[in-house]
Amino acid sequence: MADTVTIDGPLGWKDIAAIANGAKLSLSENTRRRIVEARAIVDALVEREIRGYGINTGVGALCDVIISRENQQALSRNIILSHACGVGAPLERQETRAVVAAQIANFSHGFSGVSLEVIETLTALLNADLLPLIPSRGSVGYLTHAAAIGLVLIGEGECRDGANVIPGAEALKRIGLAPLTLKAKEGLSLVNGTPCATGLGALAVARLAHLVEWADAAAAMTYENLGAQADPFAEMPLALRQSPGLQQVGRNLRRWLEGSALLAQSAGSRTQDPLSLRAVPQIHGAIRDALEQVRVVVDRELASVTDNPVVAGTPTEPEVHSQAHAVGAALGLALDSLATAAAGLAAIAERRIDRLVNPLVSGLPAFLAEGSGVSSGFMIIQYTAAALVAENRRLAAPASLDGGITSALQEDILTHATPAAEKALAILSNLQTVLAIEVVAAAQAYDLQGKSVAKATRTAALYGRVRNTVAFYRDDRPLNREVAKVSAMIGGTHPDTESEGA
Repeated sequence: MADTVTIDGPLGWKDIAAIANGAKLSLSENTRRRIVEARAIVDALVEREIRGYGINTGVGALCDVIISRENQQALSRNIILSHACGVGAPLERQETRAVVAAQIANFSHGFSGVSLEVIETLTALLNADLLPLIPSRGSVGYLTHAAAIGLVLIGEGECRDGANVIPGAEALKRIGLAPLTLKAKEGLSLVNGTPCATGLGALAVARLAHLVEWADAAAAMTYENLGAQADPFAEMPLALRQSPGLQQVGRNLRRWLEGSALLAQSAGSRTQDPLSLRAVPQIHGAIRDALEQVRVVVDRELASVTDNPVVAGTPTEPEVHSQAHAVGAALGLALDSLATAAAGLAAIAERRIDRLVNPLVSGLPAFLAEGSGVSSGFMIIQYTAAALVAENRRLAAPASLDGGITSALQEDILTHATPAAEKALAILSNLQTVLAIEVVAAAQAYDLQGKSVAKATRTAALYGRVRNTVAFYRDDRPLNREVAKVSAMIGGTHPDTESEGA
């Protein structure tokens, strides 16, 4: 991970994910110049009294109310205070850093007209890890989340300082800054645009990109325990299906299972395997293809200006354009797709878990337990996986179709991009737990094979990492704690030690 991400041109989802995970952010001189030039255009619009939404008019259904010059700073402050009405638990550290980074990136295109002072203050807070407390609920788009960030800039609101929560004014004081007096348009820009959904979406892309690697590894472990085909995931027949994701999964599985004596021993014992084992390339591959499409949308959004209005021209010939660029329809649709893909990945993993623990199909001791009937083993942890998969199905309902009407019919179609991102992240959390259950169960199955036949080199290495994290299970401790340990391992490392850091 880069120590510092510099904004010169558009950032990508990997940049936002790096900042979410702790990288610092800086502005290039070209970026600073763009920001200053855009602010000069806003000042010219104010001076010439050219009508601009949220500059010298009210907002929402009040867009035709003209605001005098002496009240424009009050308008900016009032927008922040009135829009800060989110509720619920605050976003976590990574999510907050991703949103703030995406907001800075959006302003840095040079079409918002926010002053350099505002952007430098946001950057200083981010780099000091003094993070605005952003309530996670109450937004149909972005307004309440973004307003919580704006509060801190004016010395209101609260910030997270590690495990502590401090007043916004105190956070500014710690980095040697005073609360800002917002200028014309700055209040509107601070609550506007798609950075909330874009930042969270970049994080969702990063997490799914990580978890698809673990899903392939978990599937390989399960297949090695249960599979029977002599030629699993062979290159030639898989090449007949046109899908980059499928081909990647095929390569991964062949690499994971190369040289498996355990798999060679069971070869030919049945004609073909059940779909949860045999269709891993087709299903995991389709999920990878869907992820690639979402990556493209998120990167496009980061390269786009999503403020309204946008300013252009020069201070001598200033322009202001009221568009609907703040509408996050593309993100809402894409993140709904990502949510469905992640839910599907958890669903097939749960089916593989069931096959591992089910004595009717596994050929292993019932529920991977030692002792008949005395120990329940992995019986109930499969229930947990089934419950999480069911929850994912509920969460996967498309947020982008929720609709609704706000602001006295002025905003009469809503795309719910930020809620789409938040529920995608919730599904990804469930997916990580389901994959942890599969990995723990597969490690248990290896120990119960009752034969000394060798695993594949890579699955053996992964099995060793699991056993360094959790011991063989004998109904002697709460199983959820073991799953939590492996989930943490999955969240923090690549499944293949040869690929870590790649």
